Amino acid sequence: MSTNIRRVGVIGLGAMGMGVAQSLLRAGFTVHVFDLRPEVVAKVVEQGAIGAPSPAALGATVDALLILVVNAQQTEEVLFGEQGAAAQLLPGSVVIASATVSPEFAEALGQRLEALQLQFIDAPVSGGAAKAAAGEMSVMASGSPAAFARCEALFEAICARLYRLGERPGQGSKVKMINQLLAGVHIAAAAEAMALGLKAGCDARALYEVISNSAGNSWMFGNRVPHILDGDYTPLSAVNIFVKDLGIVLDYAKKSFFPLPLSATAHQMFLQASAAGHGGEDDSAVVKIFPGIVLPAASAKGGS
Repeated sequence: MSTNIRRVGVIGLGAMGMGVAQSLLRAGFTVHVFDLRPEVVAKVVEQGAIGAPSPAALGATVDALLILVVNAQQTEEVLFGEQGAAAQLLPGSVVIASATVSPEFAEALGQRLEALQLQFIDAPVSGGAAKAAAGEMSVMASGSPAAFARCEALFEAICARLYRLGERPGQGSKVKMINQLLAGVHIAAAAEAMALGLKAGCDARALYEVISNSAGNSWMFGNRVPHILDGDYTPLSAVNIFVKDLGIVLDYAKKSFFPLPLSATAHQMFLQASAAGHGGEDDSAVVKIFPGIVLPAASAKGGS
């Protein structure tokens, strides 16, 4: 098989996958795509991608496969399900799995793909939809030097920072797990801070402006609080994502008999928001669990 990868498949055209597909197209790759939503596939096909009717059909046409689905279950389905891609990929093809999954799942996945003579890069991503669309994500990756060498141009097209964290699958997922611990705790803390400010009678936008320029600021505060201010809970990353991701964090810690009190509290906050019917809303909707406050109404540019 040629070492020059030009035919790339992207499965999962959500907030990150759509941007990845667009970045690959801009870089001149032949991009094949699959998503369960035909209207999303149609959007990127209009930009030059080739739609596939199933993961299996896509797998038969590409040299590298990027999987940007939500979780381990979906990763399993698109690779090994009834219409899975793994059996159709040519030996030597590279599978790049970017869902946030447990390190144990990533390790086992690498072994299964190796048995099929496929190369594997465990490559969770971070940065949000805007950076994905600009080809400026951060990628936390582990895999063989040979796999990285074949995908050098691919990673140049989709990310600003590629962190190579070792040769063993699972190392990338471990680092992403820690990132999600911090991200979830920071979102929960930002929501709690804004809720207390509203309860105290602070002007919400003034409070945001001051904190954004003070020591209490965080990347998540700066990124998520505007959603609260606009009353726009359109999901770019949903509450249920952090129910899952903090669940992965806590499961891993439990197996290691390692205490994570802040993560556990944040997880309960997202669970509470999900149980109240906000699981499909933007993760900033965790602010809705706090009683006795009036949240900003949806602005003209906002949502529900």
